[in-house]
Amino acid sequence: MDKTDRTLINLLQKGIPVCDRPYEQVSHALGITENEVLTRLGQLLDDRVLTRFGPMYNAERLGGGLTLAAMEVSEDDFDRVAAIVNAFPEVAHNYARDHRLNMWFVLATETQDDIAAVITRIEQETGLTVLNLPKQEEFHVGLYLPV
Repeated sequence: MDKTDRTLINLLQKGIPVCDRPYEQVSHALGITENEVLTRLGQLLDDRVLTRFGPMYNAERLGGGLTLAAMEVSEDDFDRVAAIVNAFPEVAHNYARDHRLNMWFVLATETQDDIAAVITRIEQETGLTVLNLPKQEEFHVGLYLPV
């Protein structure tokens, strides 16, 4: 990563313009071309510096379902289970924790009722129990991780 990549990541963490040509607007802020912005983003994703780049939707406001889920996965089986869980399009992100419940992921579905169905499918495919931890109260934290 060079200085331009770092500046690009920092800039995009704060939001992307809502307009006809958002990457062009970003390019002006960086002093590079729109094509270079897109090329750099693609390379950062290809190199796994960024694992995801895309919008964050409030599924509940759109009529969808959203929940946090956790699983207890043996260390020997973690990669296999992570691959299964990550293959579900409803999994927004998945991360390891140093805890008995060591795999945590967020599910975002089209309807609230779909949450249970996806959890059942994950349990069937992994052979493990999924703990469903639906939100009881919402807090907004503006996460910004400067690079």
